[in-house]
Amino acid sequence: MTTNSKKGKVYLVGAGPGDPDLITLRGAELIKSADCIICDKLANPALLQFARRDAEIIHVPKRLGSSSFTQEEINSLLIDKAFICRTVVRLKGGDPCVFGRAGQEIAALAQAEIDYEIVPGITAGIAAADYAGIMLTDRDFSSQVVFVTGREADEKQKSSIDWQWLASFSGTIVFYMAMGNIEFISGTLIENGMAEDTPAAIIADATLPSQRIVKDHLKQISLKCEQEKIEPPAIVIIGAAAGGDPGLSWFMKKPLFGKNIVVTRDRFGNAEFASKIIRDGGNPIEFATIKIKPLTQSNKFLQTLAGIADCHWIIFTSTSGVKIFFDCLQDMEKDARVFGAAKIAAIGSETADELKKFGIKADFMPAVFTSKELGRELTSFTNLQGKKILLLRSALASNELAELLEQAGSQVTNEPVYTNLTEKSDSIWLTEKIRKGAIDWLTFASPSSVRSFFEQISADLVNSSSLKIASIGPVTSEQLDKIGIRIDVAAKEHTIDGLLAALKGYV
Repeated sequence: MTTNSKKGKVYLVGAGPGDPDLITLRGAELIKSADCIICDKLANPALLQFARRDAEIIHVPKRLGSSSFTQEEINSLLIDKAFICRTVVRLKGGDPCVFGRAGQEIAALAQAEIDYEIVPGITAGIAAADYAGIMLTDRDFSSQVVFVTGREADEKQKSSIDWQWLASFSGTIVFYMAMGNIEFISGTLIENGMAEDTPAAIIADATLPSQRIVKDHLKQISLKCEQEKIEPPAIVIIGAAAGGDPGLSWFMKKPLFGKNIVVTRDRFGNAEFASKIIRDGGNPIEFATIKIKPLTQSNKFLQTLAGIADCHWIIFTSTSGVKIFFDCLQDMEKDARVFGAAKIAAIGSETADELKKFGIKADFMPAVFTSKELGRELTSFTNLQGKKILLLRSALASNELAELLEQAGSQVTNEPVYTNLTEKSDSIWLTEKIRKGAIDWLTFASPSSVRSFFEQISADLVNSSSLKIASIGPVTSEQLDKIGIRIDVAAKEHTIDGLLAALKGYV
């Protein structure tokens, strides 16, 4: 935590409508640099993956019982943290200045003479319409839009909403926070002269894999929401725009839309995989099974590193190995020049791409991304007789690759740069979800993840459920077979992108 004698700066950052990919570049940069992040309930927790590991994270939900915060408490918290931290991010759902109480927070900061900045976000009303394929404006039927709160402040004595004017409005009306008052809103508009058959649409969980859309006439929309069990958060759109072509709802046509997909890598690997699933409309459920422990501080590793330039080939078999190795080099104030004239081999495209981040282009990559094929294809690619080969990989890797290389006459040094430890996650919660049939897919990207997962979740429960199993490749599939777990699909390309493609291609 950064501490200064001077006051820090508070950034009111719009987190967007739900999908974490909709954060602005400026917003993401500030989350990455913040000493303290104060989050609304509607700000997607996935955005916190950008935060520094030492950043203080404070959640400030409202109207949620004993753990809730009043606006006055949030104002005081912002001021207190600005006296301790250099950079404070106030992460607010949607846009800070659209029904976000930014005015009250700014007033408190200004009174305390604390510097602040507002970073716009995509507001929920616009995003909900876009993701539902609803055109808020159209040259044929709507040339104006109005945003209205569906829930005014409890302490107000008189409504600020001109219902008579709204009822005669010829454009599109967008209500925020309206689900609790939808019957009152529709009834009041009709009482003030709006036609009962005016189109109305409700978009719940806009931009998320759980998005739902309900459409009906204004008179019936409240009953339709009750029948469909629509709950907040939701946006209400009223007017001709709401009756548009349902076929324009592009988001809900994505290949993984609405699918609940469990990802079982380490926490950082899960975050990477989850972001890819979200882009295809799926709902990733992160269940970390392993944590990666670097082994680069041992004397043995440091001795190996000192002689690395004498090697003819250096082989990386995972992105984790690459990251940890180069983290070690950075800590030692070294770079890729330690390799000297050695050639570099990567087990697959993801490992090769990770090497490129450090300025290294792999000299060899097999056509099939397994250790066995790496050994076979490398021996065919070049003469390994008498060559010194260094394997930089997991301590849990099999001996198969080393044995194939030694059979070709090479001198192999197997140097573990990391190992996988078991990570415990909320198995009770996931077990209940599986029992209720609320999980569509379990995905596995390594044998270690398989072993750790089934130490926590019953194999019999999984096999008796309707969920499906996806494996990244043959080594992982072999481990699933040992436990007796059926496999519904295996990736053709043994990468996370290949695993994602297998999910999307499953019929």
